[in-house]
Amino acid sequence: MNSRKDQLKALDRLLTIMDELREQCPWDKKQTMQSLRHLTIEETYELGDAILDDDLDEVKKELGDVLLHIVFYSKIGSETKDFDIADVANSICDKLIDRHPHIYGDVKVENEDDVKRNWENLKLKEGKSSVLEGVPKSLPALVKASRIQDKVSGVGFDWEEPQQVFEKLKEELEELQHEVTEDNQDLIEAEFGDVLFSMINYARFLRVNPENALERTNKKFIKRFQYLEQKAKQQGKALADMTLTEMDVYWNEAKML
Repeated sequence: MNSRKDQLKALDRLLTIMDELREQCPWDKKQTMQSLRHLTIEETYELGDAILDDDLDEVKKELGDVLLHIVFYSKIGSETKDFDIADVANSICDKLIDRHPHIYGDVKVENEDDVKRNWENLKLKEGKSSVLEGVPKSLPALVKASRIQDKVSGVGFDWEEPQQVFEKLKEELEELQHEVTEDNQDLIEAEFGDVLFSMINYARFLRVNPENALERTNKKFIKRFQYLEQKAKQQGKALADMTLTEMDVYWNEAKML
């Protein structure tokens, strides 16, 4: 691994390159925070994919792309004299120190749950009107539900045992089935949302990240379905012309891979 001196040298090199690109490159000169926003989101998702694939070489590359965006925003901020990379770094340093009084102060904690509770309570003392204020509105619904539940649990609004959450999930499933029987589409959607919210909550008690779990299943399904497509092509058949029984043969083969 690189020494701290070499790490700082690499960051200085990146800052210098950013200065040069912003001054000399026609594309880089045109960019604004607004034009970079969607690219930053894409880079973050690409980093997430690399992490799920456990491809550490790709994680390194994607982290570089994300770091570039942080430096890019900071450069733009410095041009308008609002902030620069030092302000960005010092801001997060100050926050980390303030939010970890058990490390940088005299607060005592027993476990990670105590740390989370302290974190949320400190945010309220800083002027937040709600513990849910820090949940981005634009988050995908599944991720947002997970963050909401994590936030409120940090201030003690939570179930005590996993079995309680499972019972709630079963209750929500029964309510969904009732609305399906009644054929009320609006209430079916509402109850389906309650089922998903309860599932995500149960995942938290099982210490499972629901986003990771679902993406893992997505990847598994894609791999098996593409195997099915490949086998059908080798047989000179189109999937649309195959029976479900024929498809099941290849699907079961794919499950063994």
